[in-house]
Amino acid sequence: MKNSTKNTIFSPMLFTDLKTYDKKQFITDLIAGIIVAIIALPLSIALAIASGVSPEKGIYTAIVAGLLAALFGGSSVQITGPTAAFATIVAGVVAKNGIDGLVLATVLAGIILIIMGIFKLGNLIRFIPFSITTGFTAGIAVTLLIGQLKDFCGIVYQNGEKPIETLDKFTAFCTNIGTVNYSAILVGLISLAILFILPNIKYISKIPASLITVAVGIFLTVTFKMNVNTIGDLYQVSSSLPTLSVPKISLHTVSAVLPDAVTIAILAGIESLLSCVVSDGMINKHHRSNTELIGQGIANIGSALFGGIPATGAIARTAANIKNGGRTPVTGIVHAICLFLVLVVLMPYASYIPMPVIAAILINVAYNMCGYKQFINLLKNAPKSDIIVLILTFLLTVIFDLVVAIEIGIVAACILFMKRMSEETHITSWKYIEEDGEEEKEKLMQVPKHISVFELNGPLFFAVSNQIQIIKPKTYTKCIILRMRSVPSIDTDCLRQLKSLVKKCSKKGVTIIFSHVNEQPMRAMEKSGLYEMCGKENFCENITSAMERANNL
Repeated sequence: MKNSTKNTIFSPMLFTDLKTYDKKQFITDLIAGIIVAIIALPLSIALAIASGVSPEKGIYTAIVAGLLAALFGGSSVQITGPTAAFATIVAGVVAKNGIDGLVLATVLAGIILIIMGIFKLGNLIRFIPFSITTGFTAGIAVTLLIGQLKDFCGIVYQNGEKPIETLDKFTAFCTNIGTVNYSAILVGLISLAILFILPNIKYISKIPASLITVAVGIFLTVTFKMNVNTIGDLYQVSSSLPTLSVPKISLHTVSAVLPDAVTIAILAGIESLLSCVVSDGMINKHHRSNTELIGQGIANIGSALFGGIPATGAIARTAANIKNGGRTPVTGIVHAICLFLVLVVLMPYASYIPMPVIAAILINVAYNMCGYKQFINLLKNAPKSDIIVLILTFLLTVIFDLVVAIEIGIVAACILFMKRMSEETHITSWKYIEEDGEEEKEKLMQVPKHISVFELNGPLFFAVSNQIQIIKPKTYTKCIILRMRSVPSIDTDCLRQLKSLVKKCSKKGVTIIFSHVNEQPMRAMEKSGLYEMCGKENFCENITSAMERANNL
């Protein structure tokens, strides 16, 4: 049964966990679900605003996506909802293609995630270097921070501009710095103090700091009648239930939003699987990566169709779930139900939340996600190639966008990796000892003058194929032995060079003998025809048998 589950593409963790479910675990999951919902409430509102959509859409996302991911996902403890990683992307999609464009892009992203899960691409997360994930995560944190400066300082853009790009936001902030609202800064600073200090106070740390921050912010602005913008001043807050809305689909609209859909799908997949890996280490249990991708795809389709925005596994909320005892997807279901009740009963009161409080919550999110310790550690201790990839990915995320950062980051990582591998690959000829004493010569293998031995080390791939050209027979050479015990792999370019070498040597009456060819190179040689060209007898197990073969010739 265990093996069949492992080989199944789609096997939701909920149904596995329910087989051993009991009343005690339900009570624990219930408490954890309520706590996570309290944490998710202000975050969902804040992230919706940061994404350029109305506050209730963040709640819709947490409810619908959180419920569907819990039902169909591959993790026991993953909490899904809106995250900071999507804020800039969503704002850009809305600015270019409107809400309908966002809905269509999110639905397409969900379909792409499902396809990724069906084709078992869940394990591909390990092929994305740590330097890239660290770089773009820090970049997202910086873009999120810059996006909150306006509301934190209460600045008003005189020309009514609504910049989307990070650098444009920073430029607009600096241009309009003269409109700073000191009351807003005061509320923002008090909110930040609560968010940073409260979790470190022993007896109060169990209460979500963001909830207390919202309460204190509302109290300050209402009691002292502070001139600070609230959510109600800038947005129309609705407590209506999410309704099904199918976007209009045409070839033009699909082609317009497809690049954004791919971006959303890739980011959702990376963030969700990273969150799963983190949570696995906390509960000593393995997630099902392909099922998780399918679950996240279903969650994003559902979120978009019911008025939400893109969603992914949220590392902070997942960690809070685990710390409060949540161990099954029931927690995610409880979290969604609690937020649904909040939407119906308390959502109108969200209009009183001051914008500096929202900004402070998001600045705190940016601080928690930036991973500055990991970033600094990589700068100090990583190889130069990894540092280049880290800084490049970080800067591209801030200056351009996440897609450009990941694409160029992966390309740069691959090029630098190939350069590193090419430096490890070398071909050297055995030297003939003439002047050393007899005692020294006895320790070395006796090689007749008409036999040349070349030692090949490292992977043989296109970047080093030209090195094979240094293998040349001398006028008196009758046999060349290629010792390949340290060659783990070979590609087409190097096979072509070896074929050319064999043909040239054959014309001069020189035989090529291969010694200790490893599994992958041997398969490649057989498939390419090189094995047949040289003959079975010229492939020897080790250097001793290769030397015997050469001497016999």
